[in-house]
Amino acid sequence: MSSLPLKIGIIGFGPFAQFLVKTMIKQGHSIRANSRSDYTDLCNQLGISFFSDTTAFIESENDVILLCTSILSLSKVIKSLPLDCLKQPTLFVDVLSVKEHPRDLMLQVLPRDSDVLCTHPMFGPESGRDGWKDLSLMYDKVRVTNEATCSSFLQIFASEGCKMMEMTCEEHDELSARSQFVTHTVGRVLAKMEIESTPIDTKGFQKLVQVKESASRDSFDLFSGLFIHNRFAKQQLMNIELAFETIKQQLVKKTNEEDSDQS
Repeated sequence: MSSLPLKIGIIGFGPFAQFLVKTMIKQGHSIRANSRSDYTDLCNQLGISFFSDTTAFIESENDVILLCTSILSLSKVIKSLPLDCLKQPTLFVDVLSVKEHPRDLMLQVLPRDSDVLCTHPMFGPESGRDGWKDLSLMYDKVRVTNEATCSSFLQIFASEGCKMMEMTCEEHDELSARSQFVTHTVGRVLAKMEIESTPIDTKGFQKLVQVKESASRDSFDLFSGLFIHNRFAKQQLMNIELAFETIKQQLVKKTNEEDSDQS
């Protein structure tokens, strides 16, 4: 992959965007941010520009516009952008935890001369706090004509040692439903059960507590976004329900057999 300094505009400057930006700055890229909340002071500390005016942000000749919104807000955000103010063909990239949804939105809304790259960094501020080496980045070059810009953006992750995993958005969502969504669902169930560590925890139970705590740190908006905007998640929820009911029936049957043996 080739590499060149990029002008990267970020829409949605929450904790995940702030986490990514620190590495981008270290690599020498020029960053400017736009967000509903005022991050002027933080951006000043980081040495980057903050635009409260979306039109001025769009006009600032970004090579890349990185969409770091929530899953649920993406549609409203992208449809409200003054895209007619773009001064040059631009690479639009998303980092959402679902992929078909942002892909379809970007292809529907963005100008045809805008490139589209869908990505999902499979890590965050916690798992990536000591570096990104061996952490995975999924990506799909949905519509790319400017290979140099696209390659330079992907190099941000490759140069940090990420495992670069190219797959379609559909493949990602099917796999993610069976892994990330299931993990979040189990964690939410355990949270509702209010499980806590005990003095006699097994290693397996300790891992369950970690799953519960990890799921509880994420917002319910993220969890619901994983369900609403991943068409494969609905089947996984049905599978969880079916598996629970099957195990329950097996236990009831075994209990009845045991009672019969005792009588």
